[in-house]
Amino acid sequence: MSEVMAAPAAEKKKVVLSGIQPSGLITIGNYLGAVKNWAEIQEQYRCVFMIANLHATTVRQEPAALRKNTLEAYAMLLACGVDPKRSIVFVQSQNPHHTELMWALNCYTQFGELSRMTQFKDKSARYADNVNAGLFTYPTLMAADILLYQADYVPVGIDQKQHVELTRDIAQRMNGVLGNLFTMPECLFPKAGAKIMALTDPTKKMSKSDPNPKSYVAVLDPKDTVIKKFKSAVTDSGSGICRAEGKEGIGNLMTIYSAFTGKSDEEITAEFEGRGYGDFKLAVGETVADVLAPVRERFAALMRDRAYLDACCAEGLEQAMRISQRTRDKVYKKIGFFL
Repeated sequence: MSEVMAAPAAEKKKVVLSGIQPSGLITIGNYLGAVKNWAEIQEQYRCVFMIANLHATTVRQEPAALRKNTLEAYAMLLACGVDPKRSIVFVQSQNPHHTELMWALNCYTQFGELSRMTQFKDKSARYADNVNAGLFTYPTLMAADILLYQADYVPVGIDQKQHVELTRDIAQRMNGVLGNLFTMPECLFPKAGAKIMALTDPTKKMSKSDPNPKSYVAVLDPKDTVIKKFKSAVTDSGSGICRAEGKEGIGNLMTIYSAFTGKSDEEITAEFEGRGYGDFKLAVGETVADVLAPVRERFAALMRDRAYLDACCAEGLEQAMRISQRTRDKVYKKIGFFL
């Protein structure tokens, strides 16, 4: 699938569908790689964003924590610039059409296709004590998410590309058997950009599941915490702010600084010429904390206004169900189900 960068201005806006699981934590890697981009593409596309709490339950969840994390994830999207007046923003579990379409898709998906999913293999090894059917059929729920809204594009990283390809296979199969039901979705790859690595090990991707909290920076971390984490970031024993073999730690900090300032490597190297790693780490930490300050403030304000969040959730759900019901009904009629 070709890389998609921008929607043609003269055409009707294409539909983009994406979601985020309510994990209770968004790192700067998640922010730069996904959520920040969602806010930026709202002018180009007709966007549908969901809190994917059904997907989250393939791993055991504590009910109260899941409810809390779901509301916080919704507030975080809005705090990061997703506008519920320009985009459809809703909670996945509130729309029954997702699981209803999923059953139909399951019946047109082969066992072998699901068993070849790389993510299923990886998570089965990681959660060996809970290899459940939901984990196995996760890709068909993701396919239902996408196909319900006739999405043209799905923002993904390379690890999710396989799931979009399976969605296309299922859609093509059902279109061939039952008629023209679904739009064929394509991957929407982000602009070549920041791959944020762990502060404690710059050879590993930054992850909120890392047991060492010093390895990642969360969007909601207080300014002092952000600066402290960057000050303790692993670097080499050399000097000079530049990219080079053996300087992966400095390279990662340059990537982060560039992502938050828009400065090139050459500009960063010139800015810190003759200055030590300590100065650079402090500058990166202060910059990240200052850029994220409005997000933290907006999130806190939203969490104090539960009535507003509930109203946004209800409006987003109504819009989502109106669109998804058309697809669900069309599929059910073609299959032969009573409505």
